[in-house]
Amino acid sequence: MAAELNFSPPEVPEPTFLENLLRYGLFLGAIFQLICVLAIIFPISKSHEGEGGHFEPRKFEVTKKPKGAAPPQSKKSKKETKKKR
Repeated sequence: MAAELNFSPPEVPEPTFLENLLRYGLFLGAIFQLICVLAIIFPISKSHEGEGGHFEPRKFEVTKKPKGAAPPQSKKSKKETKKKR
């Protein structure tokens, strides 16, 4: 009975090119995700030493457009007639 047992390893087919590509692509994707998560947890602040040592945000001028005058009377009369219907 002991002579009949076969303890040889099972035959596993060699992975194809696409399987290898998928495996290494998944590894690279996992590494990229870890780098992204670590970048969020440990942000790196950029220092601009040549610009005086501190960062000044740019100040943008906000120009407001003046509101137009009231709509012409013809539009008001049209709205009032629609409301009356």
